[in-house]
Amino acid sequence: MPVIANAGALSGRVVLIAGAHGGLGQAASIASARAGATVVLLGRNVPKLNHVHDAIASAGAEALMYPLDLAGASPDDYAELAGRIEAELGHLDGVLHCAAEFGGLSPLENTDPAAFARALHVNVTAPWWLTQACLPLLKRAHDASVVFALDDVSRVTQAYWGGYGVAQQARAALVSILHAELAAGSVRVSGLQPGPMRTALRSKAYVEDNDRQSHDPADYADACVTLLSAEGAPHRGEVWSARA
Repeated sequence: MPVIANAGALSGRVVLIAGAHGGLGQAASIASARAGATVVLLGRNVPKLNHVHDAIASAGAEALMYPLDLAGASPDDYAELAGRIEAELGHLDGVLHCAAEFGGLSPLENTDPAAFARALHVNVTAPWWLTQACLPLLKRAHDASVVFALDDVSRVTQAYWGGYGVAQQARAALVSILHAELAAGSVRVSGLQPGPMRTALRSKAYVEDNDRQSHDPADYADACVTLLSAEGAPHRGEVWSARA
């Protein structure tokens, strides 16, 4: 297993990663497993989840797959997920939200209403429903964390970013409000704003050949591990702008 900067930082912890087969989600899942966590892989694409699961298993680490589509899941589905984690693993120490919905650049005036609603739901409502369902388990941990991956709000709230841009603003507000409500307890809330990444989502807005500023998502995996571990305490309540 490769040596990483924060090896062992998540030893004994159970971490749930939403969007585990996406660019950042996959990198964070593998890095979290290497750091000692048991990783619950949440995502809608079963073949891609299998790929991440196999990569973790081949490295001698432990992961469990939980296929679920955030766009269609209900609060009851998330409650069932939390119950399954408790029954099978006994505890939960962290949740990392990497799932995202972005259909491409378009004027708001021409945006399909259903697409706008889907962007708000997958990027804001569903992550909150998932977090809400997991909070009772997280509060039992001595040190737990909820981490929301965020895009650069100043960039994606410009023209043509549509429902995705609106949702990122709301997601940042969710970090702030939830932190204020949980600040006195054992559950830390923070945001992670990585730099530009070479992902399928970004390719919908930028032509790859001209996108010289982006990095591999793996360059930000250690930052995810840091926020999920006790080492993330100094970033409590913050949106951390990580650098590759």
